[in-house]
Amino acid sequence: MPVVAAIVEMDGVVILARNRAWPEHMFGLITGFLEKGETPDAAILREVREELGLDPAAAHFIGYYPFFEMNQLILAFHIPVRGEIVLSEELAAIKRVPVERLKPWTIGTGPAVRDWLANRAAT
Repeated sequence: MPVVAAIVEMDGVVILARNRAWPEHMFGLITGFLEKGETPDAAILREVREELGLDPAAAHFIGYYPFFEMNQLILAFHIPVRGEIVLSEELAAIKRVPVERLKPWTIGTGPAVRDWLANRAAT
């Protein structure tokens, strides 16, 4: 099943979110499923609008990542944003992590974070 994921960057920090259903300490990228007839970039822009109340202008494709444990294919994007965050009811909290302190995790969306950080360092 295709899933879109966003590395949401605002003023030098990455916005990580905690879904209400997740344990207290668990934060991750903004993610969501594609809707019928929706392109991946339109889907992730919609998810950022719905979950954070922001209106991003562009989605920059990072890559695709199989997540076998959940039978998903993650399509990851970098989304620079501005504005005031307004959390949806789906989210319990956000965490602002300075880009230089962001550490990738091993599964799910973590490899996309790893690749994005590596590409950033190379440019």
